[in-house]
Order: sequence, then structure tokens, then C-alpha cells
Amino acid sequence: MSMFSKDSRTSAPEAAAAPRSNGSATQSIINHDLKIKGDLMCDGDIQINGQVEGDVQSRSITIGESADVRGTISSDTIRVCGSFNGQLKGQSVVLAKTAKLTGDVTHQTLSVEAGAFFEGNSRRMDGAKSPRRSS
Repeated sequence: MSMFSKDSRTSAPEAAAAPRSNGSATQSIINHDLKIKGDLMCDGDIQINGQVEGDVQSRSITIGESADVRGTISSDTIRVCGSFNGQLKGQSVVLAKTAKLTGDVTHQTLSVEAGAFFEGNSRRMDGAKSPRRSS
């Protein structure tokens, strides 16, 4: 019987080691082989590696190197590494050296790495208003 009690003690920690959550939202990923036509809304983070035609609203958005996005993006933080055509609205916007952006950027802070392509207008936001629409 002592053997069963040892087994139950050793299996208890394994059962307690269920999926861990640190309280932060997980990242939603749109892979390179996925094409989406329509609007996306997310409370967490989005990584776009595929094609999106529509408006995207999220807390944090990363447009990957293989991505092709067309529409309006509203987010607190935006990092563009791929192709984007439309309007960006974000507190912090970063255009990586691989970015190809055609359109307008409304931002609190804007960083453009050497080599990034940017054709359009840049406008700084007044105050610290969040660019995301309230639901």
C-alpha cells in the first residue's frame, strides 16, 4: 500500500503541471499560406505572415516579412517587416529594414530602419489617445 501512496504523490505534481498561464494574452498567427478577406479584431497580439485584405484592430500587430496586408490597421504597437498598403494608426510604429509601406501613418512615435521603403504621409497624434476604436 505504501507503493500506491508514493505513486499518487509522484503523479500529483505532474497533474498540477497543466498548461501554464502567466496572465498575458497569447499571440494569434496568420501563416504565410492563409489569405483573409475581411476585418480582424483581437484583444491580444497578432502576427500576420499571410495575406490580409481588410481592417485589423489589435493591441499589438506584427506584419511579417512574407506578409501582404491591405487596409487600415489600428493598434497600440505596430511593427512592419513585410508589405503594407493602406493606413496605419498606432502609438508606436516601427518600419523594419524589410518593410514596404505605401500609405499614411498616424503615430505617437515612428521608427524607420535604414532600407525600409515608405511612400506616403506621416502624421503625429495629438496627446496620448489610443488609436483603437472602442467597442
